[in-house]
Amino acid sequence: MKSMTGYGRGVAAKDDRTVTVEIKSVNNRFLDIACKLPKSMIYIDDVIQKSIKSAFSRGSFDVYYSYVNLSESAKKVTVDSALAAEYIAAAKTLRAEFRLEDDYNVTALMRTPDILTVTVPDDDRDLVTELTKAAVKDAIKNLEYMRLTEGKGINADLTGLIGNLENYLQKAVERAPQVVVDYKNGLIERVKELLDGYEPDESKLLNEVAFFADKADINEEISRLSSHIAQFKSICAEDKPQGRRLDFLSQEMVREVNTMGSKSNDITLTGYVIAMKNEVEKIKEQIRNVE
Repeated sequence: MKSMTGYGRGVAAKDDRTVTVEIKSVNNRFLDIACKLPKSMIYIDDVIQKSIKSAFSRGSFDVYYSYVNLSESAKKVTVDSALAAEYIAAAKTLRAEFRLEDDYNVTALMRTPDILTVTVPDDDRDLVTELTKAAVKDAIKNLEYMRLTEGKGINADLTGLIGNLENYLQKAVERAPQVVVDYKNGLIERVKELLDGYEPDESKLLNEVAFFADKADINEEISRLSSHIAQFKSICAEDKPQGRRLDFLSQEMVREVNTMGSKSNDITLTGYVIAMKNEVEKIKEQIRNVE
């Protein structure tokens, strides 16, 4: 079992270039990926998206990307020779016309605006893509480890909660037959009091008890809830993503428990139903973070 919450960081370096990828994930019913990339690196978005989609089935992912190029090809200086020639010619004209000392040297020329331009050439996209794949793979590995670690804790909590639900269900199973017996005995006592010593019509009483027993029967709900619990345990033991199926089962559990509650006319049985509903709500809360 894996949690949908985690963090992973990966770094890859080669030829004085370094790519750093950080991935943060939180719970989401679907798979949602948001990459924070510099505009110049937008071409690697697809690489990151495919890597994450191949590793995870759902969750919300924020990807933070950093690329540093310290190689000799990182920047290039270009000279505007035509503009430099114009400046030199202008300097000669000024010197001749105004009889000035010639101090216009190379350093002064390099400081002249627009003579030199620093540009960043197109990088080696194949190398950047290679580094990105390696960094993302490393980040996913670390993220996966964190999600697995947290998933073990969630699995332990779910095991305890489903065990509590089973215990309350067993108590409800044991109590259910006694509900009809108590209703029958109570009904007879009340009728006798009202008739002031006269014996009640037994056939009518039996019909009333039979009607109540049919109305209060929760055997079908007990059977279905028991089946859901068994399936829940089986899914929790699987290695593939379980979140969506567990979420569906928890909804079905809520349905059965609510139906039991609507049929219950016994305070003890109602107490067990309320306890079961409480456990199922806790289960639903935990499942929200299961992949």
